[in-house]
Amino acid sequence: MLSLDDLREHFVTHLLTSINKGEPKNLYEPISYILTLGGKRLRPALTLMTCELFDSSYVKALNAALAVELFHNFSLIHDDIMDNAPLRRGKSTVHEKWDINTGILSGDAMLILAYQLFENYEPETFQNLAKLFSKTAIEVCEGQQYDIDFEDRNNVTIEEYLHMINYKTAVLVGAAMQMGAIVANASGKSQNAIYEFGRNLGMAFQLQDDFLDVFGDPKSFGKQVGGDIISNKKTYLYLIAKNESTPADSKELEHLYSIEPKNPTDKIEAVKRIFIKSGARDKTKTQIKQYTEKAIQLLNEMELNENGKDQLTVFANNLIARDV
Repeated sequence: MLSLDDLREHFVTHLLTSINKGEPKNLYEPISYILTLGGKRLRPALTLMTCELFDSSYVKALNAALAVELFHNFSLIHDDIMDNAPLRRGKSTVHEKWDINTGILSGDAMLILAYQLFENYEPETFQNLAKLFSKTAIEVCEGQQYDIDFEDRNNVTIEEYLHMINYKTAVLVGAAMQMGAIVANASGKSQNAIYEFGRNLGMAFQLQDDFLDVFGDPKSFGKQVGGDIISNKKTYLYLIAKNESTPADSKELEHLYSIEPKNPTDKIEAVKRIFIKSGARDKTKTQIKQYTEKAIQLLNEMELNENGKDQLTVFANNLIARDV
């Protein structure tokens, strides 16, 4: 079986040869632009990896993988518009480089192009891929709406937050892996298990992202540490701390999340102290571990040889350690 890095390289080659550079340019150039901004290409690589794990060539899954990448980047274009974000991966966002109308239309076209890619498969495979894709797409939209709604609420529960990240982030990881299994004609039992494996890893990955935003090493994290605190984003860490803190610390946390100082250093340090004191830091690490372990336990439900199970176990542990 090829390594994840090798599969990524094969996928990027396929992506670059598949990009439509036709007319009208203002529709297709923004698509080409965002698709070539880079990124880890993790989701499409997972589609290819899963196809290989179930004894089928990754080549068969290239179009399904490209559909996953098109959808992911479509959602990024629209997210950036909603967030009024100026940068994506260190470069101008599509709506900044062109305009909002172009961003909306190019994003819409990417979603349609993603569906067209399923037409390369036999009818039964096409139907199964499209059905999963549609279910996942609406869940991602629901997750994004929950995220927007939560910005204006002060009573978001931990259960609601976990439901939101499940839809906004985790289900696409699960779907990317199940698509590889569908193309490989894996059994229904294995398809369901690999979906849940990916979904649980997606949950762990997002919680790890929340954790690293506060407690990560700036050199290895690749983002500004404390960004969620600066923007007053109520993550899992915040919600746990709010519930578990003393009344005085809970009140201080609310105050800290209501201010936007020019120099946020003191605010970040004060919030970190409350996260540690309340036990939120340790509880978040425990939750990450539990989701990862749940994913690994699902390997017993898949019709894979021991080598395949070992590879997925290593992948799961490396993903959370950010080594992929």
